[in-house]
Amino acid sequence: MLRLANVTFDCASPPRLAEFWSKVLDYPVKDATEHFAMLTPTSEGSLTFLFLQVPEGRGSKNRVHVDLVGEDREAEVERVLALGATRGETHAEYGVTWTVLHDPEGNELCIAQH
Repeated sequence: MLRLANVTFDCASPPRLAEFWSKVLDYPVKDATEHFAMLTPTSEGSLTFLFLQVPEGRGSKNRVHVDLVGEDREAEVERVLALGATRGETHAEYGVTWTVLHDPEGNELCIAQH
């Protein structure tokens, strides 16, 4: 039986991107070098986030992205923007409102409220 272990980001600067996501998720940075960084959850069962240095930049829209949910979507959007994200479009469908953001290296993430 397989289990999901990590969400892995290819990036130019693992320490920089790990620091951003550490603040977004309140996960501590466990290890960080020029080529690799890891965030570990503080609760059992949560995913580890890995950041690996790659030479090429992001080429197009992410095929997979992180969805986050909170009770006050707009407050969380503003908090993540202050950490260095950029804002995309806001959508509302099927009783869910979400805002697309981009992390400092352009990876997409969504913050939703049901």
